[in-house]
Amino acid sequence: MNIALIGYGKMGQAIEAIAIQRGHSIVLKIHIDNTADFTKENLQLADVAIEFTGPHSAVDNIKKCMSFGVPVICGSTGWLEALPEIEKTVLANNGGFLYASNFSLGVNIFFEVNKLLAKLMKDYTDYDVQMTEVHHTQKKDAPSGTAISLAEQILKLDGQKSKWVNEPSSNKDELYIESLRIDPAPGTHVVTWTSATDDIEIKHTAHNRTGFALGAVLAAEFLQGKKGIFTMKDVLGL
Repeated sequence: MNIALIGYGKMGQAIEAIAIQRGHSIVLKIHIDNTADFTKENLQLADVAIEFTGPHSAVDNIKKCMSFGVPVICGSTGWLEALPEIEKTVLANNGGFLYASNFSLGVNIFFEVNKLLAKLMKDYTDYDVQMTEVHHTQKKDAPSGTAISLAEQILKLDGQKSKWVNEPSSNKDELYIESLRIDPAPGTHVVTWTSATDDIEIKHTAHNRTGFALGAVLAAEFLQGKKGIFTMKDVLGL
């Protein structure tokens, strides 16, 4: 499979290494110094594009790939207010698109554990829930996309909170997500349910970027030749 990397930072480089290990070819690498190479002619050399840039460029990058007829795996976070617009663009172009706030197999299993726990806690109002996420200082968005995904699951399934916030709150209707930026820290997410008698805590800690990179490449292998909108649940069969 031929892959275009849109974004060639630390994640892009980790994805490149995994892709080559799995027998794929990187035919295009777009970074801040060669954006002029992001052309239809160059992009159409690829079977799929993997986009890891940032919240201010992801939407335009995805639209560009769709207009050029190249399916996209997107791991950029912080732009989800535009997701409905992107989904319309994908369908209008009969494209293939897969977004994930986190491509790690472990995190996607963690999502399922989080949903199960939220369902179990729905009737136990003595417990309050809050979250903590820790990332490296170069991460541009806060809270992380993974933390937002976890929070949205809790809001949907527990029913005791109406929204999440990124600062301490005494409002019982608000789910507080604490965001810490500490080097080095590939990513830690903790969900804690607290009562006067005990705590219940689930936690995922990434040791490096390899799990994220592998998941992105697995997603690209899954998306090749497909049309429509997909998630990591489709890739992993969860």
